[in-house]
Amino acid sequence: MVRRRVKRKKNKLFFVLAILFIIIVIGGIFMFNKSDNKDLDNKKEEVKDKDKDVSKNLEKAPSNHNDFLNLSDGEYVTDKGFTLVIKDKVSYVDGMLIVNKTYSLPDSYKPDDPYTAVSGEKCNNCLDKEVMNAFKSMQSDANGLGLNIYISSGYRSYNYQNGLYNNYVSASGKEKADSYSARPGHSEHQSGLCFDLNSIDDSFANTDEGKWVNENASSYGFIIRYPRGKESITGYQYESWHLRYVGKELAKKLYNNGDWITLEEYYGISSSYE
Repeated sequence: MVRRRVKRKKNKLFFVLAILFIIIVIGGIFMFNKSDNKDLDNKKEEVKDKDKDVSKNLEKAPSNHNDFLNLSDGEYVTDKGFTLVIKDKVSYVDGMLIVNKTYSLPDSYKPDDPYTAVSGEKCNNCLDKEVMNAFKSMQSDANGLGLNIYISSGYRSYNYQNGLYNNYVSASGKEKADSYSARPGHSEHQSGLCFDLNSIDDSFANTDEGKWVNENASSYGFIIRYPRGKESITGYQYESWHLRYVGKELAKKLYNNGDWITLEEYYGISSSYE
């Protein structure tokens, strides 16, 4: 009996020691991970602080195109604290190519990686490859629902836009033309990152296709570039048919539950000729 009691006591002691060992090991791992996470958080904060310090030392981004023309290639800071990079007279904010009334493209600019080679002044298949693949996916899903969406106007060269804009000026006057047509060098169509859908007029917004595009385009990486009610910000009238590719992550942010946020608002940049 005595031997059994001693054996039981040893077993209990062994069990208790094993439990204590496990607790110590788990506690050590937890403290190690906590320390690592704290170090990682500290490093992230250091990077953020460095970025803020860099931004403070940068010159402000231009407020209009006249100011833009006077800037040299380099880095600038927007009103929202994003870094604007101008390289070879092409502008990027947070890595996103920007084309509007403030920021223009050189007359020789063409899409960097076109779906099909740019060989003319106007081409619907000469858009950026990523843009075309995203559109094809969206078009396929729309077709599955019985909807028909197609690109009516894709890439347009500087020269083509020049002729188009001048025709609008002749027909409507410069002030009116500037509200719905971009001056040469200021059209997103030259970038290969945007396109116009279907009828290219106000009626598109009320079609089944137009409604579906407005609600679903962001899931494919597209935004309504010139939303309703944002004319004073973008510089252009509402265009339900004009889509710009920005990638799924940003597009979903800008969709904003149907209350579209413009690139100008999000990045804190202007869109003004003067």
